[in-house]
Amino acid sequence: MLRNIQCKYCYRGKIIGLGGKKRDIKMAALNSSIFKNKKAVAGVISVFTVLFVVALIVFKPWLLFVDKHVDDEIPAAVAAHATMTPAQPSESEAMTPPKAQSRQGQFISHEHETSGTATLIVDADGKKKLVLTDLATSNGPDVHVWLSKAPVIPGKDGWFVAKDHEHFDVAPIKGNIGNQVYDLPDDVNFDEWTSVVLWCDDFNVSFGAAELS
Repeated sequence: MLRNIQCKYCYRGKIIGLGGKKRDIKMAALNSSIFKNKKAVAGVISVFTVLFVVALIVFKPWLLFVDKHVDDEIPAAVAAHATMTPAQPSESEAMTPPKAQSRQGQFISHEHETSGTATLIVDADGKKKLVLTDLATSNGPDVHVWLSKAPVIPGKDGWFVAKDHEHFDVAPIKGNIGNQVYDLPDDVNFDEWTSVVLWCDDFNVSFGAAELS
């Protein structure tokens, strides 16, 4: 009788022991699942953090809130033209300025509010230059000054037109505020280009453009 009781309790002990092991296995599986989920979440957060940092480096959004002023010396021919009014003579008919501007146009706004004047000139030394006077636009990442064969279209319809037309990349823009002078190669033909475009390479959009005439 005692042996049966012992066996009975022994058997029950085994059942209890097995139940405990099952609970331990379930808890271990649950902990493993939680750990894997935490690793997955941490991995996703890491990826998004890297992408966010890369986006900041590439697009530099803070530039839109920082002005960069430029004050290049404006060639005499452009400065004289800017101060003349229809009532004023060109000082003296006998005086010949050093090859006055060949082409000129006023900037209009595209993706960002833009104003100022673009002028193509040959200076006193016979050097070709693009002069931007009283320029005011937004700062931005990777903005370039283009000579373009694109038409200048007001409003949003004109934001992306220049990318579909031939252009000559003069240089990265020196700044978004002030007077700036850019040297041009001797073989640039002023008559080939119809506009000057401030083009943002990062966003493939025109900040502003001036039609030359």
